[in-house]
Amino acid sequence: MGRYIVRRFLWMLLVLFFVSLITFSLQHAVPGGPFDREKRLPPEIIANLENKYRLNDPLPKQYVDYMADILIPRITTKNEVPSLLTDAMIKIDIGDVRLKWMNWGPSYASRSRTVNDIFKAQLPVSAQLGLLAMLVALLIGIPMGILAALRQNTVLDYLGMSVAIFGVSVPVIVLGPILIWIFAVTLGWFPATGWGTAKQAVMPAVALGLASSALIARLTRASLLQVIREDYIRTARAKGLAERMVIIGHALKNSMIPVVTILGPMFAALTTGTFITEQIFGIPGMGKHFITSIGNRDYPVIMGTTLLYSIFLVAANLVVDITYAWLDPRIRYS
Repeated sequence: MGRYIVRRFLWMLLVLFFVSLITFSLQHAVPGGPFDREKRLPPEIIANLENKYRLNDPLPKQYVDYMADILIPRITTKNEVPSLLTDAMIKIDIGDVRLKWMNWGPSYASRSRTVNDIFKAQLPVSAQLGLLAMLVALLIGIPMGILAALRQNTVLDYLGMSVAIFGVSVPVIVLGPILIWIFAVTLGWFPATGWGTAKQAVMPAVALGLASSALIARLTRASLLQVIREDYIRTARAKGLAERMVIIGHALKNSMIPVVTILGPMFAALTTGTFITEQIFGIPGMGKHFITSIGNRDYPVIMGTTLLYSIFLVAANLVVDITYAWLDPRIRYS
């Protein structure tokens, strides 16, 4: 297992390298630049800005410098004057010196902020929303899928799959305003917008988690129906085990493999921010900054958000692969 994890970690680094290279190349290939405006700036100001942010360097040098700022730690003095170009996410004081690591660069659109500032302020909000949405998806999807499988072709099965189809079919852009109209405007149970209290988190988490819960429910039902027809399940029942022990101890664990497979990408997508949900409910998360950064050609924000999402995705997939071995003892990694 240890050798497998090390090998996967090396592959993760290779994947992140190609993601960064492709993202960097594509964002510079798109026509326009970060300082293009409807009212064009004077050439002297554009030249000064490009010189400040090192955009007049050759593209290979820009890429190497950018990745070096992220990957290579810098050692400075504690009394160094802070700068937007040298800001780092991780700062560790060691004696009279300071270790600074992971400089994601300045934001071209928000001149007084760095990408680190945006991450520190907005990423925790998106992560909280994503984790709550994931919790909603699991609490609704797994029990609903189990009941539908165990009561196949009954009212519970049809009702559960109807809810699942509704969750998949109705997007957040439709479901969000409906929830606001019913529970905020009409009933007054929850605030319509904002973030920071438990009541403000209910509707966004439900709106974002319902579609994921529908997918989990359908996969759980299909996988459990297949597993409970296996020979070892019939053997367990023939030995006189209680039905609850057969389902929980034997069938459910093996049927979770397809569900766990989708949880990795789902977790990464939910925890890094969802633009539509954040816009509808007025949540100050990462989604808004990522979308606006594309239109503004804010290269550091685009690169930083893409790499951050990629890190979440490859790490979640590694956890999923390790979980396979726990769910099914027949799976072995070498």
